[in-house]
Amino acid sequence: MSALVQRELTPQQLQKVDPARLLVRVRSVTYEGENINAYEVVDLEGKPLPQFEPGSHIDLYFRDQRVRQYSLCNDPEERHHYVFAVQLEVHGRGGSKAIFERVHAGRVLTISKPRNNFPLRAEARRHLLLAGGIGITPMMSMIHHQRRMGADFTLHYCTRSPERTAFVDQLRPLVADGRASIHWDGGDPSRGLDIAATLREYAEGTHLYYCGPRGFMAAVSAASAHWPPGMRHSEDFAPPAIDPRAGADDFRAPGNMDGAIGIGFQVRIASTGQTLDVPNDKSIVQVLREHGIAVATSCESGLCGTCRTRYLEGLPDHRDYILDERAKESEILICCSRSKSPLLVLDL
Repeated sequence: MSALVQRELTPQQLQKVDPARLLVRVRSVTYEGENINAYEVVDLEGKPLPQFEPGSHIDLYFRDQRVRQYSLCNDPEERHHYVFAVQLEVHGRGGSKAIFERVHAGRVLTISKPRNNFPLRAEARRHLLLAGGIGITPMMSMIHHQRRMGADFTLHYCTRSPERTAFVDQLRPLVADGRASIHWDGGDPSRGLDIAATLREYAEGTHLYYCGPRGFMAAVSAASAHWPPGMRHSEDFAPPAIDPRAGADDFRAPGNMDGAIGIGFQVRIASTGQTLDVPNDKSIVQVLREHGIAVATSCESGLCGTCRTRYLEGLPDHRDYILDERAKESEILICCSRSKSPLLVLDL
């Protein structure tokens, strides 16, 4: 039995066990490029799936408790199916390999309802999309939406070769219209898109969206550093190996506390008044669970947003990769973030 398949439950039973999860059936698997497959999933009973926004993703649950996030690539108006794409990572953590080997048409999967950490900004006059490799996946739902809305957008898609370029058939009309450019670099970024030149001039009202591998993300971030605050939006696949925002004596991740000397803080549960100590070597999530408070998490590295929680008092030390400045005024990712104040009151 596949490590991806949950115990067979009816949709009604699953909703009682976990309202945030869905059972879906794989209707088709499509080759999109070298080591890239697109998976189309549908409701088991043929009902419409929950709505989603451009830029949204789903969690895919494995029986061994692993969870992976995949962006939805189809038009958000299409509720009869979801489409997500997976790139085979030969030296990855094994999730993509399991999907490539074991997921075929007819397979039942457990996924989450869609959520969005990478939304389009309604106030934007123009949208500039930069995708590197499999980072094209969240851009596809954005493109479908923007085409339907008649929005002003431009896509730059950077890949190694034509063989490793996903969604070519869907993008060809945009290339012909001058709204998309595909850049093949043969593995040498200097032969591809000149990112610095592309982002040198900022046009008022333009919002930048970028997603891709680590080197690509760093290059785009550096080239757009002079853009006004709030005009740049990104989605990461994984956090940096070393978080530059955290000092050597700060909490980083469970089990990685060599030489840690920082101090802890307290969290208070607003609904009960219960106050808990969060020591330097534990996350807020760990402490909550130790005291019987159930908290939903997925990546536990500040990337997916599953644990987004409102706070009512205190000064958070935000260490996530997804919240914008406005969201940080009222929310915190409790899997990774800390508190600068002695007490943080959570809306739980």
